[in-house]
Amino acid sequence: MLTVGSADTAVVPAGERFGFWHDLVARESVPMRIHSAHAADFQARAEVISLGEVVLSSWRYPSLEMQRTGTFIRRSDPEMYQFALPLSGHGGVEQERRANHFTPGHFALVDTSRPHQSSHQGRSPRDTLLTTRTILVPHGLLPVHPDKISRLLGTNISATEGIGVLLSQFVHQVMTHPEQYHEGDAPVLSTVVRDLIAAMVAQQLDLTDALPTEVRGHNLRMLVKAFIDEHLGDPDLSPGAVAAAHHVSLRSLHRAFEAEDRTVAEIIRRKRLDRCARDLRDPLQRARPINSIAARWGFRSQAHFSRVFAATFGMSPQAFRNDLRAHSQSE
Repeated sequence: MLTVGSADTAVVPAGERFGFWHDLVARESVPMRIHSAHAADFQARAEVISLGEVVLSSWRYPSLEMQRTGTFIRRSDPEMYQFALPLSGHGGVEQERRANHFTPGHFALVDTSRPHQSSHQGRSPRDTLLTTRTILVPHGLLPVHPDKISRLLGTNISATEGIGVLLSQFVHQVMTHPEQYHEGDAPVLSTVVRDLIAAMVAQQLDLTDALPTEVRGHNLRMLVKAFIDEHLGDPDLSPGAVAAAHHVSLRSLHRAFEAEDRTVAEIIRRKRLDRCARDLRDPLQRARPINSIAARWGFRSQAHFSRVFAATFGMSPQAFRNDLRAHSQSE
């Protein structure tokens, strides 16, 4: 699995916890001045996954304020962009004379090479610990000119729509299930994060068409796959519907998937079949008619469903269900 670096202030005496956390932030993120009303007994935890040049982190801590000054920058300047996504609480972030709210559902973007400050507090006394996920990516890794990205510094970018949703979901998946990946997957995961960030930034700046062709193609594929997952139950879901929803021609859609093992139509069919197979395996759905399961996942014709299911799994839907039931009973 991916290597996860973790640290918890509980491993040191109460009086040393804040200093321990201060050093941890400097080592795993960037050196900053940190203030907190909880410094006397600072209970916090961090998890860090390095994907090479891109670093994903999850931070859990009490209310605090942070400031990165010119002195800290001269001391250490990794030349990175940091995208921070709070999962709880509220606060503010300021850079380049722009001040914005720091709230769940939005990425806050700062440049570690420029002074900035931020704060994060709980919304109620019950919010004793706050959580933020961060992404550190080198300046040179994004195919968007720094002068253009600077227009977004200190601003918020939605993590609940567009590319931001894919980025937040992908980071969540990697951070919460690192056991599903191998160390050798790190370069690929890094590329995915980079491309999603590039697309998200370009979308905000209306520069999507200026991105490299491979980046645009990669992000279109990810958007299409997410769209397919969301609309699998729609019997009208087809390559044509997918192309129209993403404002591209059918030819462009097919071209984007030339490097994939399956065409868009094959992806739709296989995902539908896998969902049907999952429901047929589900003991809680034993009494549900097979044609109802097929219809739930977009198959209009029972005969067509039975034919393609048998071709994929080597047996009819009924035999598949009965075989698994017999296997379960034997255990």
